[in-house]
Amino acid sequence: MANPLHTRVCDLLQVRYPILQTGMGWVATPELVAAASNAGAFGFLAAATIRPDDIDQEIEKVKKLTERPFGVNFLMDAPGAEQIAAAIIAHGVRAAGYNRSPNAAIIEKFKRAGVICVPTCGAAKHAAKAESLGADIVIVQGSEGGGHTGSVPTSLLISQVVDRISVPVVAAGGFRDGRGLVAALAFGAAGVAMGTRFLLTKESPVPALTTDRYVNAGIDDVYVTKQVDGLPQRVVKNELLHGLESAGSLRRLWRALRSGLEYRQMSGATIPELVRSALSIRGHERLTRSQMLMAANAPILARKAMQDGDPVHGYLPSGSVAGVIEDIPSCAELVQRIIEEAEQTLRALSQE
Repeated sequence: MANPLHTRVCDLLQVRYPILQTGMGWVATPELVAAASNAGAFGFLAAATIRPDDIDQEIEKVKKLTERPFGVNFLMDAPGAEQIAAAIIAHGVRAAGYNRSPNAAIIEKFKRAGVICVPTCGAAKHAAKAESLGADIVIVQGSEGGGHTGSVPTSLLISQVVDRISVPVVAAGGFRDGRGLVAALAFGAAGVAMGTRFLLTKESPVPALTTDRYVNAGIDDVYVTKQVDGLPQRVVKNELLHGLESAGSLRRLWRALRSGLEYRQMSGATIPELVRSALSIRGHERLTRSQMLMAANAPILARKAMQDGDPVHGYLPSGSVAGVIEDIPSCAELVQRIIEEAEQTLRALSQE
């Protein structure tokens, strides 16, 4: 009898379990990626918050910590995207993750090199477009997901997408345990992707002052706001968001300009590169001028919380599951617990 927990995703990614650790900026470091992959899941290194000139050494760090396959997640419309793509191919990285503004030329390079293409989408039409561009697996994130999110619940969105595309679908948004994995499989998905749950593990680099905010958050403390960068984002409430929501337009503009300058220093990008990237984002996301100016807020404000350990002045992107997570296990403990609970759930269902 076939094992329902061994799916097409396992075969494509050469991984033991159909569980993906998402590429969270400032969080998905080599240490977390390797720990997730060593546990039998599939980790994605977050390249969006790595200087393109440093991507080779960060990939090498992962390879020194694990012999298991892993992926690299990046933004195809950001400065240095071509350099990151070249590094993914050169280092034989198993999979490339990406989301907005898919670049057909880069995807074609991945296909020729045998890199598994794993975009993240938040709408059925975007998933269909991703498949047409060459996606091998599509992560589909419902409204319960952290960071940028849509309005359709995961359960409804997964059902829509699996009926529309033929490549394996991985469900994201609201997953943390084995029962969720079984539910995702029942909806037709071939696995789950989790961000917040892996953020709250022992191998996560996030400082304790910040993780405490997540662990202590209740369901009502996690909500969607547009005040970070003009687009809907699910976050944990904090002092920063209270200030942003009460700030006037001039104060928000000043913050956006400061974030833009910090982002330039962080990324090493030139001003023309940043302008081209901003215009590309604006075109694909249909942003207003004010939203385009606010785009740099998210990575800079996230860094304050995730890297600097300042959950007061930084923002806390979070899936709705933060409201029900109460512990910080190791990646190995987490993955094993999920699989054992999924197996127990499947046995219970077969005995009904």
